[in-house]
Amino acid sequence: MEDMIQNKLMVADLSEADKVAFYKKTYSHVAGGVLAFVLFEYLLLQSDTVIEFMLSMTEGWRWLIMLGGFMLVTNYAESMTLRTADKNMQYLAYGVYILAEALIFVPIIYIAAFYMESGPEILNQAAIVTLCLFTGLSAIVFVTKKDFSFLKAGLTVGFFIAIGLVIAGSLFGFNLGLWFSVAMCVLAAGSILYQTSNLVNKYSDDQYIPAALGLFAALMLLFWYILRIFMSRD
Repeated sequence: MEDMIQNKLMVADLSEADKVAFYKKTYSHVAGGVLAFVLFEYLLLQSDTVIEFMLSMTEGWRWLIMLGGFMLVTNYAESMTLRTADKNMQYLAYGVYILAEALIFVPIIYIAAFYMESGPEILNQAAIVTLCLFTGLSAIVFVTKKDFSFLKAGLTVGFFIAIGLVIAGSLFGFNLGLWFSVAMCVLAAGSILYQTSNLVNKYSDDQYIPAALGLFAALMLLFWYILRIFMSRD
């Protein structure tokens, strides 16, 4: 095992052509994840049973259980893609994570699409803004070549504070409001910068799947809170 780790070639040590090849693989897997998410979401929204169950899980302690389960799936997927070199297992973990994302998005997308007057427009606008921000933030890292690993401590503290506020809001029944969504968008943007920076500084040349998972997770977090902001205007 130690020999295997030592023999891994980090992206930072690759030639420019090989780095570009790694980036292409990573972002093609992010794009594939987005397409799989859309497919999973479409299929889940065809089931009244799934919709009713997920809507029933959005209040109080039930939502906390749902978030806890999602965090467990996230930890499993991230650790599995990093721990094993088996591409089939990495794809399985990535697929499970995408399905979990699609499941937890069911209530917010269902409400936006079927209960709001301009639902389809809101979804389209939120998706476009999310992709534009994701592209712009990624470009900042590649153009400046700056190492954003220093953001890790701030992101960790920020996410712990956010989790605490979500737990408090769920238990005591208060709405976190627009500014919380704005703050979470800032955290998601920082996470995109951090994850993009990790493409060079953290991963080896064969770890494009875990790299894609990290970027996909940050992208979906940004989409969630941008969608909430757009919905709050309607």
